[in-house]
Amino acid sequence: MIPVLNEAHVLDKSVRTVRAFCLEHMADVDWRVVVVDNGSTDGTVEVAKKLKAEFPKDVDYHSLTERGRGRALRLSWTASTADICAYTDVDLSTELAALPKIVNAIRFDGCDVATGSRLQKGKSKVTRSKKRYFISKIYNIMVRRTLGTKFSDAQCGFKAVSRRAITNIVPQIRDQTWFFDTELLVLAEKQGYRIGDIPVRWIEDDDSRVKIVKTAWDDIKGIMRLRLLLWQWSLGMGDPPRHRAQPPGTP
Repeated sequence: MIPVLNEAHVLDKSVRTVRAFCLEHMADVDWRVVVVDNGSTDGTVEVAKKLKAEFPKDVDYHSLTERGRGRALRLSWTASTADICAYTDVDLSTELAALPKIVNAIRFDGCDVATGSRLQKGKSKVTRSKKRYFISKIYNIMVRRTLGTKFSDAQCGFKAVSRRAITNIVPQIRDQTWFFDTELLVLAEKQGYRIGDIPVRWIEDDDSRVKIVKTAWDDIKGIMRLRLLLWQWSLGMGDPPRHRAQPPGTP
């Protein structure tokens, strides 16, 4: 799945690249590349339609009028009937060689969520500006210390989820934008779902349109909201989730 907003200039190339990779390296699974547009005004939907017409078995698309990456992920995942759903950003900053790794973490390793990590020292390989690296590092330290989590990178736009996680965790997520990823990982980990933390090779996209200051402030508010929620759960307050993960072999 590829969430997009005004990406007509790169979408065709990206979808063809992902499709070619899947044909060569994902032959042992049934797969489909799904483009999810959320509010584009530059012809992105038209590009997606042409790709679907050219590759009807391999490519599909959804179109939303409202924006928000979290909203796009929620729609695509809940509408799908696949056992595993994965997504990558349209810029393909994360090398596609990691795609079988996050999928297999769910297929064979018992994970319900698998996430790419740019922050595993000695394992991840990252090319990015010092400013963005510093911001990302500080953010993930804040997540771990404030929320007591163990995964290393909350923000990497490269994840896979099991059908169980889609059914039980996604409906709990409140955020519809960039914090969706962090909220997914936190809620899953705190409810006992196993998370695969997969080191990746990642190259920063110079054309990224993320508004750093606004996104950072929204993320901080999201962290504080989750901290309050976890505190309420610890005291038996609020409305705790009904579907906690069970250990292997539990009836």
